[in-house]
Amino acid sequence: MLQDSQYQNSNYQMSEATHRYGSNVHILSDPHLFTTLARLGSPECKQPTVNQLLHILYGELAKVVVNREFPKVESDIVTRMASLHPEGKFKAQVIDPRTKVACVNLARAGTLPSQICFDAFNFILNPDGVRQDHISINRKVDADQKVVGTNLGGVKIGGDVEDTIVVIPDPMGATGSTIHAAMEIYKNLGNAKKYVAVHLIITPEYIAQVTKLYPELVIYAIRLDRGLSPVSILSSVPGTHKDKERGLNDKHYIVPGAGGLGEVINNSYV
Repeated sequence: MLQDSQYQNSNYQMSEATHRYGSNVHILSDPHLFTTLARLGSPECKQPTVNQLLHILYGELAKVVVNREFPKVESDIVTRMASLHPEGKFKAQVIDPRTKVACVNLARAGTLPSQICFDAFNFILNPDGVRQDHISINRKVDADQKVVGTNLGGVKIGGDVEDTIVVIPDPMGATGSTIHAAMEIYKNLGNAKKYVAVHLIITPEYIAQVTKLYPELVIYAIRLDRGLSPVSILSSVPGTHKDKERGLNDKHYIVPGAGGLGEVINNSYV
C-alpha cells in the first residue's frame, strides 16, 4: 500500500487576525467571508438572499471548525485506480469519522446556522454520532430594552455530551447571555470533549463575558465589532485596551453589526 509522507501530516493553517483576547478566541482574516458578511448586513439584503449568504458563511465556518477542532486518524484510502495499480490504495490522515458532535440550535437566529453545520458534519462523519439539539431562547430585556438575561422557552436535548464536541452556531455574539444559558444547560449533561461557539460577529463585551465564565470555550468569528469605541482605541490591536472597547449600543445591539438577524432571517420583526 502506498505511503506518501505528504498524506501523513495534515497541517491546516488558518488565517486569523492579531488580537489580545487569548488563545481560544479566533477572529478570521478572510476577505471572501468578510465581504460576504458585509453584504449580509446591508439594508438592501433581504430573503431569499439572506439564507443563501448564510449557507456560504456557515458552510465555510463549519469547514474551519472541522479542520481546527476535530480529531484526525490514519486511514486506508482505496481509489478507483486500485484495480489497476497497487498504489491505488494509500494511507492518509483524515478526520476521524467516529467523532461525536452535538449541534445546538438556538432558535431562532441560530436555527439555519445549526442546520448548515449539522448537514456539513454528517457528510464527513458517521451520522450515528452526529445529532442536533434544540433550545428555544431569546433575549430578556428591561424597560430600557437592555439585555438582562434570557427567556428559555424549552429544550430538546438528544442525550449526554460525554466525549462529544458541542458546537454552538450563534450568528451574533453580543452580550454573551445566550451562550451563557446554553453552556449552563450542557454543563449538566456530562464532560464534553470541547465546546465551540461559531459566530458571524462578536463584540468585546461578549468576549469579556464568556471567556471569564467559560475559559475552555473555543470561539470562532468572522468579524469583531467595536465600532462605539473611542477613535484612539480603534487604532489599537484588538484586546489591548479591553476596558475601553465597546461594540454594543444602549439597547445591546452590535455596531456596526448587521441588525437583528433573528428578525431578518425569519422576516418577522417581533
